[in-house]
Amino acid sequence: MKILDLYIIKKFLTAFFFTVLILVTVICVIDFTEKNDDFIKHNLSMGKIVFGYYIYLYPYFANLLAPITIFIAAVFVTAQLAARTEIVAIMASGVSFRRLLMPYAIGGSVVALLIFGLIGWVLPMGNKTRVDFERRYVKNPYRFTGRNVHIKEGARTYVYMESYENTNNIGYRFAFETIDGTVLKRRMTADAITWDSVKHVWHMTPQLVRTFRGPQDEALLTLPARDTTLNLFPKDFASTFKLAETMTLPELNAFIRQKIQRGADDTQLYLSEKYERYSYPFAIVVLTLIGVILSARKSRAGVGGQIALGFVLAFIFIIFVMLSRNLAQVGSLPPLVAAWVPTVVFAGIGLALYRFVPK
Repeated sequence: MKILDLYIIKKFLTAFFFTVLILVTVICVIDFTEKNDDFIKHNLSMGKIVFGYYIYLYPYFANLLAPITIFIAAVFVTAQLAARTEIVAIMASGVSFRRLLMPYAIGGSVVALLIFGLIGWVLPMGNKTRVDFERRYVKNPYRFTGRNVHIKEGARTYVYMESYENTNNIGYRFAFETIDGTVLKRRMTADAITWDSVKHVWHMTPQLVRTFRGPQDEALLTLPARDTTLNLFPKDFASTFKLAETMTLPELNAFIRQKIQRGADDTQLYLSEKYERYSYPFAIVVLTLIGVILSARKSRAGVGGQIALGFVLAFIFIIFVMLSRNLAQVGSLPPLVAAWVPTVVFAGIGLALYRFVPK
């Protein structure tokens, strides 16, 4: 690595972190003004607000705005170099444009690795506290409203509840079914099932057990109220508000396996989150290089127009990501494809710009 590489990397990373600092600070101030009434209503102290919420919200916004800030930083630094004819001098000394991209690629890779570590392990730990804070003081109390809930409890067993009350952890019109292939073998029903938080078991009211031995052979058995254990817990009926954001990668993988085993209909949401965490760092590098390619020419309009273009393209990328995510959640796109489409498309745009835009 040469002195020139270190010079560009230093300017680029400094611009990136400065942009993050400014933008995220402004957004947090706006967020505070919007939620101040909730804070006052719950009589929260400034220390509780700052150290119980905003200290975790700050890195969350920093990660969320990374595509915008990395793009702006690349455009700003490169446009400044071009405006001072430093790029002309660099290329006149025999450095190719491809070689000029190397320090930006290194700087973008450093940021990408940092972000991958953050979204995979560090941010989810802070998000647990942040999301819990929002549930308590910002959002309305959660109430489970699902009806006729079916959950796969094991390889051959299924649980049914007509309704569930999450405030007292009571399920009504409970049924536990054993199905062999497509044939119902056993069905146990109870009027209610209640979670015992002390024993960590479910307490069932008297049960009626029907065992099916054949088309015309059925046995009935009545059982008294009793405790039992199930592969089912109150957290399965708890709020899923920003749940994926609170999971580290290992926790998310385990949660997805459980969702697939139970045949849940919202598995796509968590698969999208998983694949996006892997594609996001690559998008950071791609946007960095696009920003350099677009701003390497000296413009008579100055740096402002190029920075504005950087904002527009970065926002287009984020809109593209949100659109792909929504298509994955409704099943129109496989989650893996939806996570990588924005990065692949913008990589193609970057290659086209590199080839056709005068450098």
